[in-house]
Amino acid sequence: MKLFEGFDLKGLKLSSRLVMAPLTRRRATRAHDPVDIMRIYYSQRAGVGLIIAEGTSPSPNGAGYANIPGLYSKEQARLWRSITDGVHEAGGKIVLQMMHTGRVAHSNNLPDGARVIAPSAIAQAGEITTYDLGKVQYPVPEEMTMSDIHNTVNEFIKCSELSIEAGFDGIEIHSAHGYLPNQFLNRSSNTRTDEYGGERENRMRFLFEIIEGCSSTIGPEKVGLRISPFSHADLHEDQDELIALYTLLVEKLNEMDLSYLHLSHMGESVPIKFELWKTLRKIYKGNLILCGDFTKTSAEQALQNGDADLIAFGRDLIANPDLVERFKNDWPLAERDRTYWYTQGPRGLIDHPNYERNE
Repeated sequence: MKLFEGFDLKGLKLSSRLVMAPLTRRRATRAHDPVDIMRIYYSQRAGVGLIIAEGTSPSPNGAGYANIPGLYSKEQARLWRSITDGVHEAGGKIVLQMMHTGRVAHSNNLPDGARVIAPSAIAQAGEITTYDLGKVQYPVPEEMTMSDIHNTVNEFIKCSELSIEAGFDGIEIHSAHGYLPNQFLNRSSNTRTDEYGGERENRMRFLFEIIEGCSSTIGPEKVGLRISPFSHADLHEDQDELIALYTLLVEKLNEMDLSYLHLSHMGESVPIKFELWKTLRKIYKGNLILCGDFTKTSAEQALQNGDADLIAFGRDLIANPDLVERFKNDWPLAERDRTYWYTQGPRGLIDHPNYERNE
């Protein structure tokens, strides 16, 4: 099967085309430091072609969820190094997803002195779970000043540098699912009238400054990008505008020779989303990852059809650390159980067994 073929990802040799999608698991400390059980968790899943580690904040201002990890200090790089070493010792490859939550945050979850910031002072709809206050409404964020924007771009760049120091094989910039770069792209969350708002090129400026800065620092072959057009974050966006925005964005990506582009399906399965995926596949000249409720059969079909180069699996890898072997041998999958997806401690993280055949 094509799914189990090796793949050369800009010089990074992958054992298969099956990728572990980034999965928020919220096991880090309150200070957003990674912990030892994460080494076990990722090492158990090193049999996939590539692990994209969970969304990790490049800034104290971006650690808006409780217990998500960060990578903005030398100490965090040291702690992450133990995790990446474990994956490499198990024969795997791993990149870091840099995720700045922007307005999808609460001050109670942030380190002391950090701020909830966004392109514009427009609150995210809904509620967020906090350390001490339970579930509360999202606050109105501070509109980022020009200094904030430049500092945040530099934080992403510094995080890319720390990622290599921490032993990662590369990074993925998270511009999907309504997080900070995505907030700049969307007109419903970005009403700025300066060079970072208004026209499409202006709304893309923040993201491209991050991409260009990281590429210059660690090499474009180590930089991936995740986007999610027509996700839940785009409910208040004009459909034609979204199509034009992402078409232009991907055309510009062709000039950058990145490691990959990662298209994520989150939200409703509307036909217009998948039509856009097909369009973007035709436009984009680089490596493409698709993610979104694939099965072994549908993943293989997508690869055979040329719809993607790699397929990412997420939730099935929580309960099936040996997913590649289960697929290869047609062994049944363990059922998904959400009970311990976002709790602290080892339960539900590292206690999922590999498949054992009854002789």
